[in-house]
Amino acid sequence: MLFSEIVYGPIHSRRLGVSLGVNLMPVDGKLCSFNCIYCECGFNQPFAHPVLPTRAEVREALETALIRYADPQMANGKCENGKCLDVITFSGNGEPTMHPEFEGIISDTCALRDRYCPQAKVSVLSNATQLGREDVVRALYRCDNRILKLDSAITATMRAIDDPVNHRLTADDIIGKLQLFDGDFTLQTCFLRGVLPDGSVVDNTTPDELAAWYNAVRLLHPKQIMIYVIDRATPVKTLEKISRAEMEAIAAPLMAEGFNIQISA
Repeated sequence: MLFSEIVYGPIHSRRLGVSLGVNLMPVDGKLCSFNCIYCECGFNQPFAHPVLPTRAEVREALETALIRYADPQMANGKCENGKCLDVITFSGNGEPTMHPEFEGIISDTCALRDRYCPQAKVSVLSNATQLGREDVVRALYRCDNRILKLDSAITATMRAIDDPVNHRLTADDIIGKLQLFDGDFTLQTCFLRGVLPDGSVVDNTTPDELAAWYNAVRLLHPKQIMIYVIDRATPVKTLEKISRAEMEAIAAPLMAEGFNIQISA
């Protein structure tokens, strides 16, 4: 499932509401610092010279889209129950923060949002691999929702699920970078299990996995946690969708401690 435009939708996100998507990666394939086994966009493409949209192209495409939703009356037939946009979401065909002009694009987006759809939130779905860049951190601080991923607090499992392009990346590296936000972010985790093409088993719902993840959550203390299951076709076909009851059991200990957890299952 690839997005063939810079701006797409709106779509009805199970986690965010009525969402206008923004894709900063190529429109003809996935380009990401992870190669997740459950990604709806499939695996990374071997681009020799990937073509990314320019800052000006993103601004023009986004303004054209937002003008249609500036007046609630114009949203009739476009959004659910005639409702204006809830969110402008940076996601698309890979990791949006990899774009070299990400900070400027976020600045333009905030200005356009304020002009046309001030009720909409600016959200970024990110795997947190680019948090070593000061410009990315500054840009994320300008967003309303920083939704940052941690699929496992154990390095071997994180690598099995996310397959980072940087093979030296550890779970502790990601957790350390997430601490930059002092809890002012949303933590996102996909829970799954299954058999990989090499015959090995991957499962981030085991007692050891959950104990490590709970400890990471307590350390990071995010303002919100989104946990979810695979919902669309995945590049690895042997993955198992976790049940709603099991997801509720995973969330229960942290909810008892007062954490705000949203379950999508």
